[in-house]
Amino acid sequence: MGKKLKSRITNHESQKHLFPVFVKLKDKLCVVVGGGKVARRKAKSLIECGATVNVISPLAEEQIKQWASEGLLTWCEKKFSAGDLNKACIAFAATDDSEENKKVVEICNRKGIMVNVVDEPELCDFFVPSVIRRKSLAIAISTEGKSPLFAQRLRKELEQILTDEYGEFLDILGEQREKVKQAEPDREHRKKIFEALVYSEILDLLKAGKRKEAEERIKQCISSLQG
Repeated sequence: MGKKLKSRITNHESQKHLFPVFVKLKDKLCVVVGGGKVARRKAKSLIECGATVNVISPLAEEQIKQWASEGLLTWCEKKFSAGDLNKACIAFAATDDSEENKKVVEICNRKGIMVNVVDEPELCDFFVPSVIRRKSLAIAISTEGKSPLFAQRLRKELEQILTDEYGEFLDILGEQREKVKQAEPDREHRKKIFEALVYSEILDLLKAGKRKEAEERIKQCISSLQG
């Protein structure tokens, strides 16, 4: 193999990045090992995604106990064991015991389960990004584990720009998309209507609180391209 080719391969290997992806966790078993503050945050995010959440810990925060009493998660009041990972989709090692966390990682690796370890990026199969949510709009920020605090800073800055109206606009686009798909059989024609909606001033009208004007503009965008 030539030196130039070897160099290109070496450079390519050293520049590998994480693969960004949004995962459907609805009704999938996700295991959180630990019952403290970090475990609570992980459990909350998983509940919001519709996951089946098992928290494994002899002790747990009051909020975790409350969620368990409401049926939002299952709190297994015990020490972690390998069987707790049976049928798990992903796992979080969120205890304050590094050896216990490593035990979770070792078993996950044997079982082929993706695992995230709190404050141990070198042991993680995936990282949880800092997320901005505006209804169905989700924007994730990752630093590949290098600086979670910087990701938080960026999230806070972007939250000032991406107001609630962005989520409202996305909901409108989703509603109109279904209506147009049913009413307009031609794919290229549908695309022109969608582009007209996306690049219109509807979002600006929503941000200005002019919802009636926004509704009228939606009708204009669609009617001008129909027929």
